[in-house]
Formats: sequence, C-alpha cells, structure tokens
Amino acid sequence: MLRREFIAVRSRLTPADLRASATALAKEAVGLPELAHAGTVAAYVSVGGEPGTPALLDALHARGVRVLLPVLLADNDLDWGVYAGAGSLASVRHGGRMALLEPSGERLGPDAVLTADAVLLPGLAVDAHGMRLGRGGGSYDRVLARLERAGADPALVVLLYDTEVVDHVPAEPHDRPVHAVVTPSGVRRFRPS
Repeated sequence: MLRREFIAVRSRLTPADLRASATALAKEAVGLPELAHAGTVAAYVSVGGEPGTPALLDALHARGVRVLLPVLLADNDLDWGVYAGAGSLASVRHGGRMALLEPSGERLGPDAVLTADAVLLPGLAVDAHGMRLGRGGGSYDRVLARLERAGADPALVVLLYDTEVVDHVPAEPHDRPVHAVVTPSGVRRFRPS
C-alpha cells in the first residue's frame, strides 16, 4: 500500500514539475564527491514519474565517466551496458510493463556492476536510517546482494523527490541501507550501522 501511495503522488506531477526537479536533481548529484571522483557509475534511465536522470547521465558521460545502464532480464535480474549518449538507447517493452530505455550496445553481464565506484539506485522512498523502499520487483535487491557477496563497496545513492525522504519504511532482513539520498533540494547522508 505504501508503494501505491508514493506512485500516486508521482503520477500527479506535471511535465513542468518533472523538468524542474530533473534539472535541480542533476545539479545536486553532479557535485557529489562520490560521482565527481568515480571512473564508473552504474545508473538507470528514469521512466514515468521517477526523478529524471537524463541530464545527469549526459553530464557524467561528458565528464568521461563510464556510465553503466541496466538491461532487464526475464528473471528480473539486471545485465548492464555502457551509455554512449541518448542515441545509444533503445526502447524495450518487457511483457505488460511500460517500455524501458536500455543501452543498445554490447551486454556486459550481471557482474559488470561490480566495477562501479558508485551505484545510483531507483526507489520510492528512503528513511532516516538509509533504508530504501524500491518498487518491489527485486532487481536492485539482487544487485545489492551481488555487490555484498563480491565484497564490493561502491557508494550507494538513491535519487528521490524531497517528500520521499521519510521517517520509516518497512525493511526486510535482506535490505541494505544506502549511503546517501539526492533530492532536488540537496543531499542527505547516512552513517553506516
């Protein structure tokens, strides 16, 4: 029910709201030390009412950062490909879901995320302890588990709207806290537990 509430709020955002927040979000995120010093960033292409990522992806790419973008697999796990600008994306429809923009080039495999210095995670909310509420598909839970199993420790950053930083979200035993959340009005960091 909590997921539906956050999605309902996002669905009421106007195109002007989405553009303004995407511009502000990119400005905040591009200055993060975790991204400023990264050689490789695993990111994603926003869809629907998600906080917009295209300007951020372009800024990272222009800076010479190797940007990895997800390719959704049939089992909801993620493969990865390299972002080479907006022209390198293809619209892909997965079953009855909305179309996703995915990199059209070479597939690098699910373990490619292990090379990332920072991972930008989608979400619906983050709480005061850095726990992330995702959309419920489990794709990014698999990514976080893969990172943990490999002993990889990239910066974990969630991109959200200001109203989606809340006091508490439900957490499962497999959930992992993130290091920071970026919203259009700023950055909030979380201490490791």
